[in-house]
Amino acid sequence: MQYMKRIGILGAMPEEINGIVSLLKDKSEVVKGMRTYYLGTINNVEVVVVFSRWGKVASATTVTHLIVEFGITELFFTGVAGAIHPDLNIGDIVIASSLIQHDLDARPIMSQFEIPLLGKTMLCPSKEMLDKAVEGIGELVRDESLIHSLLPKQREKFSLSNPKIVVGQIASGDRFFASHEDKENLLAILPDVLCVEMEGAAVAQVCFEYKIPYIIIRTISDEANDNSVVDFKEFVSQVASRFGVEIIKKMLKK
Repeated sequence: MQYMKRIGILGAMPEEINGIVSLLKDKSEVVKGMRTYYLGTINNVEVVVVFSRWGKVASATTVTHLIVEFGITELFFTGVAGAIHPDLNIGDIVIASSLIQHDLDARPIMSQFEIPLLGKTMLCPSKEMLDKAVEGIGELVRDESLIHSLLPKQREKFSLSNPKIVVGQIASGDRFFASHEDKENLLAILPDVLCVEMEGAAVAQVCFEYKIPYIIIRTISDEANDNSVVDFKEFVSQVASRFGVEIIKKMLKK
């Protein structure tokens, strides 16, 4: 069978891709560059699933390899992020309409946050990819598929109700936000940022340069403050990973 497209699927944590890998039919593995790439199909769509590794360099390397070596035609990135906007709660889903590297600063040569040679401070997914994600994940929220993918004890432990979807700006950088002061300092210079993570904007830059459609989807795991590390790994393995599986199934549904 010939496939018209091949989707690259990145996870920000190893635990997040395990459930997606379990969905694969005709699975095979390729190990290169200290990464394991899982090939197969989901809903008759050819996919390559891989853990991006942490940080901008590692994730950019991974998505470049997906494009050059595996010939992906689209990219989905699911993962966790720390909330910056006060209206976000743990478990909410943020879909990036724009991405910016908050630690990129080559002043006075160019403006703060400007990507060298591209003349851009932020990157945006295509309207088609953004609309597809908003529609698909919106259905999961409306029919409560996401929240019901969790066990009652998981919902209780993390005080989770049905998540909401928020579309807006995600900031990426090679640092972990662990205090209220960190959040306030970022909002002072980037007031539109909803959440922070360590990979999305770098992935977006590679996809932009290779003209690969992409979408970045993040589940809020913490409030990017002094409580950021509380039960973080448990949240990723028991909540974000299950949300990621449901989201990918929906995004790849015929």
